[in-house]
Amino acid sequence: MKFVVISDVHANLEALSAVLALARSEDVYCLGDLVDYGAQPNEVIRAVRERGVKCILGNHDRAALTGDTSTFNARAAMSSVWTRKALTEESLRYLRTLAMEMRPELGVGAYFAHGSPDDRLEEYVDPRTHSDLFGHYLDKLKVTVIGLGHTHVPYVWKEHGRVVFNPGSVGQPRDGDWRASFAAVTVEGGRCEAEVTRVEYDVGSASKKILDAGLPSFFAERIRDGV
Repeated sequence: MKFVVISDVHANLEALSAVLALARSEDVYCLGDLVDYGAQPNEVIRAVRERGVKCILGNHDRAALTGDTSTFNARAAMSSVWTRKALTEESLRYLRTLAMEMRPELGVGAYFAHGSPDDRLEEYVDPRTHSDLFGHYLDKLKVTVIGLGHTHVPYVWKEHGRVVFNPGSVGQPRDGDWRASFAAVTVEGGRCEAEVTRVEYDVGSASKKILDAGLPSFFAERIRDGV
């Protein structure tokens, strides 16, 4: 079985379109944060729905629903307020349907969340601080593969055919590479392999739309620099 896992699209339609074009007919899963920071939240939601992407909720998706920006810095809070006003009722209804975790049928036990298995929306899981916990997560959940998002930095951790991975961010990478990031995953013979993949997109157009929307210029600069 082969499939694609994405995360943290952040209303960047150009980046999402490039990833979905590369994924072609493969099943696609999203680990949250469809909206915020970027200028096209409704268009991104429409695209994932039309493509049949299986999504879970991210912390920015929840903020758009609740209006609670208490955990955000000033720029992120400003963007969240803008996003909440921009979302159509149809888009809001869709976000309300999203669960905070997923156990997809992939031929092996699998668990997906935006943050961590312990804090599904807010915790940042980094191999430098959490790798000692990866085996614990896998054993506790009784799964072979765990997919997590939220950090915008991709990684793949492997041990005895078991994998914990982060696909990175489609719409706002923060690892020094501006290209959209996602994971190509293969499950075969009860073992899992995940490979981080990058694709170029029209970052100039996405950046201009952020500026034209009146969002903080920091977000336009960030997607150009990948930081």
